[in-house]
Amino acid sequence: MGQREGAAGLTTHAPQTAQAVTLPTTLDEAVAALTAMPTAVPVAGGTDLMAAVNSGQLRPAALVGLGRISEIRGWQYQDGHALLGAGLTHARMGRPDFAALIPALAAAARAAGPPHIRNAGTLGGNIASAAPTGDALPVLAALEATLIIAGPGGARREIPVSHLLAGVELLRGGELIGYVRVPLLHAPQVFLKATGRTGPGRALASVALVLDPARRGVRCAVGAIAPMPLRPLEAEQWVAGLIDWDNDRALVPEALHAFGEYVAAACIPDPAPEPDGSVTPLPPAVLHLRRTVAALARRALGRALS
Repeated sequence: MGQREGAAGLTTHAPQTAQAVTLPTTLDEAVAALTAMPTAVPVAGGTDLMAAVNSGQLRPAALVGLGRISEIRGWQYQDGHALLGAGLTHARMGRPDFAALIPALAAAARAAGPPHIRNAGTLGGNIASAAPTGDALPVLAALEATLIIAGPGGARREIPVSHLLAGVELLRGGELIGYVRVPLLHAPQVFLKATGRTGPGRALASVALVLDPARRGVRCAVGAIAPMPLRPLEAEQWVAGLIDWDNDRALVPEALHAFGEYVAAACIPDPAPEPDGSVTPLPPAVLHLRRTVAALARRALGRALS
């Protein structure tokens, strides 16, 4: 996956402004095409690309379609991890067999939008476009997933997904996201989101939470409220220390409520005091968002522990 949408089926509505369309059949062929045409844009589902084209934000000179690259449309097991092709669609990840593998990612895929979006949009496109409301992003952050980047000359390099989302490491010229390596924890994991309307839609806030019994840890990521998923690390460590990992992972109800408040305050903190010591209260809309994050975090942990 490159800087825009991409790694499943080529959109059937290619913009008329494109000068050329290349349809490689392997990942390395796609990299070579992008290297030869630095202004080309990779495209797969096209859910983000077409929105940018239709709004006039993007006028690609050339397209590299990724829909014929079969090697990135499935997954395989690899040393306690799942190696996911960047071309997996949301619809495919939402199926029961995938849900048994990575439940939180399957839940995020099912919540990604209406059927035509789930059928077209891809895992790699969700990552590469890095939209704050991308449903897969907080899940991948909480799972501490790793990206395998394909580069010119058959080169491969690995980076944490959180680094790309934070802009620490950007894709270089000719590079594509080929695969996503996800640890298989064999433990409860939950994805929840709040939307502004009934049914699947754009998230106002989302929470992904996974338990890691082997390390006696809790990992939580909050999406949609910032340009990238937020990890409330202190809240994770605090609540992990309260869980009775040897006795059915028990936790008192008061700790669940406190965890939600801790997560929300970490992600949406109070304003800093003014020079005179006064504190400006948060606007009502921001307070509502903070309460929403607290509720999602509390419910996610409660479901994971139940």
